[in-house]
Formats: sequence, C-alpha cells, structure tokens
Amino acid sequence: MGSEHNHSHSSNKKTLTISLVIITAYMAVEVIGGLITNSLALLADAGHMLSDAISLFIALMAFKFSSKVADYGKTYGYKRFEILAAIINGATLILISVYIIYEAIERFQNPPEIQSYGMLIIAFIGLLVNVLVAWIMMRGADVKENLNMRGAYLHVISDMLGSVGAIIAALLILFFGWSWADPLASVIVSILVLRSGYLVTKSSVHVLMEGTPNNVEIEKVTDKILKTDGIQNIHDLHIWTITSGLNALTCHAVVNEKMTIEESEKMLRKIEHDLEHLNVHHVTIQLETPAHKHDNSILCSVKAEPTAHEHHH
Repeated sequence: MGSEHNHSHSSNKKTLTISLVIITAYMAVEVIGGLITNSLALLADAGHMLSDAISLFIALMAFKFSSKVADYGKTYGYKRFEILAAIINGATLILISVYIIYEAIERFQNPPEIQSYGMLIIAFIGLLVNVLVAWIMMRGADVKENLNMRGAYLHVISDMLGSVGAIIAALLILFFGWSWADPLASVIVSILVLRSGYLVTKSSVHVLMEGTPNNVEIEKVTDKILKTDGIQNIHDLHIWTITSGLNALTCHAVVNEKMTIEESEKMLRKIEHDLEHLNVHHVTIQLETPAHKHDNSILCSVKAEPTAHEHHH
C-alpha cells in the first residue's frame, strides 16, 4: 500500500508540474488578449486560469510538504497540508467568480466595444489548452480520490467551460453584434466556478472538522468490530480523515479479562485487516476489561474542557 501511495504521489506531482507550465504560459496570452480585444469573458477566463495556476502551484507545494516525515511537533507529519491547499483553492475560486460577476454587472449597463475576431481566436486556443491539460490530468493523476488533485482538476474543467463561453460570446458579437454576450458569458462561467469552489471548500471543511469520511460507513465498521471473536463491546469511537485516501479510527474495546496479550494481538490484526476493506487505514484500539468503568454509548462523550482533576475516565 505504501509503495502504491508513493507511486500515485510522484505521478500526481509530475502531472501537476506539466499542467502548471502549460496553464501559466497560456494565462499570460489570455490576459494580453483580453486587454487588447477588450473582452471581459477572456479576462474572466484568464482570471480563472490564474486561479488554476495558483491552485496547481498550491497542490504541488502540498504534495511536497505532505510527504515530509512526522516529527515530535507534528506526529502525523504534514499530510494535512493537502487539505489546507484544497480549502485555499476553493476560496480562491469563490472570490474570483464573485469579482467577475461584479464586473459583468457594470458592463451590462455600459457595453464597451469588443474586437470579436481576436477574442474568438484566443478563446479557441484557450479551449484546446484546457482540453490538453485535463487530458494530461486524467491520464496521469488521481483526480477521484485525492481532494487536492480533484480541486486542481475541477479548476481546469470549469476553465474549459470558460473558454467555450468566450467562444460562443465572440461568435454572437461577430455575427449579430450582441455586445452583451460578453458579460453574459463571464457571468455563466463565474456561476460554474462558484459551484466548484463551494464543493471543494465544503469537502475540505468537512475533513478539517474531523468529519466522518464520505467513503466510510460507521454502521458497517462498528458491526465488523463487534462481530469479531473476543470483542464484547466498543465505545469512544472516532473515525476521521487525515488526508485524502488516509482514514483513521480509534476506539476503546471491552474484552474478557482472561484474554492473553497474544490472543489480543491476533484479534487486533484481524480487525485491522477487516477494516482495511472498509476504507479505514490506520487503526488504534484500546482494550479494557468489563470491570473498567466506561460509557455505553459507541461515540465519545468526553467533555471539551476537563478540569485538572477530571480525567477521561
């Protein structure tokens, strides 16, 4: 599992680097093109490409940091950095889209003169660039499981829609002289950007709030542990995500006081193996006898701020 994780890590990094170089280069072209042709849709697309470039750069830094080993200061290492990157990513998308909607409202009131032919050419090349980058990402990276990669990939996909919007707007201006098509295209693109930004931010906040991972069913996990020979009951259960693709579980388990250490080790190995199939990768179980005073609730009922004399038990 470790080598597989490292392999997907290095392929993700390589993919991100290639994508970052292509996007940054084209973003510069779109900014200049947007200013020359006076198109907000192109500038919206360029702004989106800027957020693409930032998101890819953050994602790349995240992979670099998250592979740093654990130390006494950070016992889980820097794996959470990926989630922080994803949340910055989502927030960037939201801010850019809100700004472009604001600009578009101004333009609806006073539509400026737009060079639609130049706008069309630049938007079309932009579409090809995005298709290329999305294809590179689909082939070389883990865009389904890894939140960080998914954030970067969503940027590119919604950016592709941005180019499509700019192309349609350029054609409408070219053939019908509808200059309002330019701000309209930028608003539509911004709404799509806003949605993807919201979804990435929501997933990241869920992880930061130690929420139960979406790919883990608590009922199945508790059922699997309780059906293991030797386990009488469990309580103080916690399941959370450390970073994309790495879920952890801790709980207290009640066992017979006559159980030997060797028997308990066998039992714990079996639980670890079973839970691996239920997407739980890091298991810590504290064993207790029935005589040990504990709560009957499966979930933890510890108060947030115990006093100096009040311990967990």
